[in-house]
This record gives sequence, structure tokens and C-alpha cells, in this order.
Amino acid sequence: MPSLSIHRNDTVKVLAGSDRGKTGRVLRAFPDKGTVLVEHVRVVKKTVSSKTSRMRTQGGIAEQESPIHVSNLALVCPTCGVARVAYKVEGSSRLRICKKCGQELPTKK
Repeated sequence: MPSLSIHRNDTVKVLAGSDRGKTGRVLRAFPDKGTVLVEHVRVVKKTVSSKTSRMRTQGGIAEQESPIHVSNLALVCPTCGVARVAYKVEGSSRLRICKKCGQELPTKK
């Protein structure tokens, strides 16, 4: 299974595409496809129908985020801004480290 250097709840900046320059929080990661969902980035319109009366949802046109490839994103370090990720192995754990400032980045649980 492939591994991503970008995890859920990380702050990322879009480097390429129509939403270039936007920053947002990662909502969900798909490591098998190499894509992530970023909050308020690559928003598309989707038609939603209310087929049954049990669902109590209103039909119409809804907006939702679409996945974006991780090669078009850069991780944002809390102290120094946009940076690349390095890994440091301590015992049996792998720590993510900012390449600019050397600060440890929080990892997913």
C-alpha cells in the first residue's frame, strides 16, 4: 500500500491547477489513488435527488470537494510556511520533519 506524506487535518497549499495559491485543510486521504480531499478546493457541483421520503434531504444542485492529486499540493509547516517533508526513524516510529526548520510535524494517529 502506498504511503503519502500528507495526512488528514494537515494544512496544504495548492501549487497547480485552477485553485492555485489556495490553502486548506485535508479532509480525507486516498493513498491507493494518491489523491486527497482539501477543504474549499476544487469544488464541483453535483445533482442530488431525494428518491425516498425517509431520507428527508432536499434534491437539487449541491457543491462538494473533488479529489486533487498530491503532486499538486505542498505541506504548510506551522512555523516556516510551505516546506517539504523528511522522515526520521526513532525506534519503531517514523517522524515527519520539516526540511526547512527541522521541526517535527504532527503525524496521524
